[in-house]
Amino acid sequence: MKNNIKIDVEVSFVEDQSRTDINQYTFSYTITITNNGSVGAQLLSRHWHIQDETGHIEDVIGEGVVGQQPHLIPGESYRYSSGSVIKTATGTMKGAYGMINDEGERFEVEIPEFILSKPYTLH
Repeated sequence: MKNNIKIDVEVSFVEDQSRTDINQYTFSYTITITNNGSVGAQLLSRHWHIQDETGHIEDVIGEGVVGQQPHLIPGESYRYSSGSVIKTATGTMKGAYGMINDEGERFEVEIPEFILSKPYTLH
């Protein structure tokens, strides 16, 4: 498959940057993007859909990730860390990366939904 990008996510609750007394819950996430396709591809943009347990939704749209627009040759991975602050102890994030391959074709890569959760909140 030409455009085969794999997304892996690790999430952590950041206690020392959270203020639970004022409903401010900070999470860090590390994403690994791996090009399992047969052609190189560059990440151009991101679109995040962040939802807390009250149903409040925040959409974040922008260029690249952490100020970068990485180009991945076949078999290469790119790893970065970022964060999100929500008003509840649990929430979800999902989204998409806008990419272009070395043949000039634009495509989207879905970022599967993952859970933001303060430890010991989900049973």
